[in-house]
Amino acid sequence: MDRYKTRWAYTFLAFPILFYIVVRYYPTFNAFYISMTDWNIVSKEKHFIGLANFKLLFSDEVFYQTMGNTIRYTVYGLPIGLLLSFTLAYLIDRAGALESFFKAAYFVPYITSLVALSWVWRWLYQQAPIGVFNNILISLGLPQQGFLYDKDQALYAVLAPTIWAYVGFQMVIFLAGLKAIPERYYEAASIDGASRRQQLFRITLPLLRPTVVFLLIVGSIYYLRIFTQVYNMSYQGGGGPLNATKPIVLHIYNSAFRHFEMGYASALTVILFAIIMVITLIELRVTKSHD
Repeated sequence: MDRYKTRWAYTFLAFPILFYIVVRYYPTFNAFYISMTDWNIVSKEKHFIGLANFKLLFSDEVFYQTMGNTIRYTVYGLPIGLLLSFTLAYLIDRAGALESFFKAAYFVPYITSLVALSWVWRWLYQQAPIGVFNNILISLGLPQQGFLYDKDQALYAVLAPTIWAYVGFQMVIFLAGLKAIPERYYEAASIDGASRRQQLFRITLPLLRPTVVFLLIVGSIYYLRIFTQVYNMSYQGGGGPLNATKPIVLHIYNSAFRHFEMGYASALTVILFAIIMVITLIELRVTKSHD
């Protein structure tokens, strides 16, 4: 009977394993091979050229610019999003009867289409009399701002709705972590005379460390792979002005499907994969060292 159960267990496990091999692992390893070829995606022939694509990549100014933009999205977006989501979760956890309403209100942007959100925010950023933000500035006696059309403001204009759309997911995860903390810890701390601030830093935050680790990892991947917002908010999806908002994933997309340089696009993909892998391992190592 045990052998019979084991056989059926492995049979059912074989389906998701097969799915991951075909849909995940094969394309991943195939990308490594394609990165060492000269392939225009239209032709079936792939010419092996070794590391030539990587040499070209490191002499490409657009690569450095898009990589810098991607890092800025991550460095600015991740901590701001974590701080906002934890603050919201901490306050909503004490909202009583209105907790469900606030959770739904902040979670709705996360489940809404990013394309729709991006176009709404693009409309909000327009010049007056169309754009809502510039109309508000004018009513306050302040000058209009370029937002998406200003080289110095465009990246932050894209980052704002990106954080806003993702903060609902982070908030729900923080709420789950807060609910998992036993209430008796707070009761014991209150009896000992601990203030709310002391309870926050001595009980809540230390016990939320696994939650923070998870959100750091998935958040890093989210911001490093930003694409939809930039493609829909910048002019003709170009990541402008002057590549000021263009992330590495958009550079990969343009290389593969606009310039038909699939080998070069795959080389960019391999670099992005390596960066995500290194950052994830560093985050795991750093957080593990503090356990």
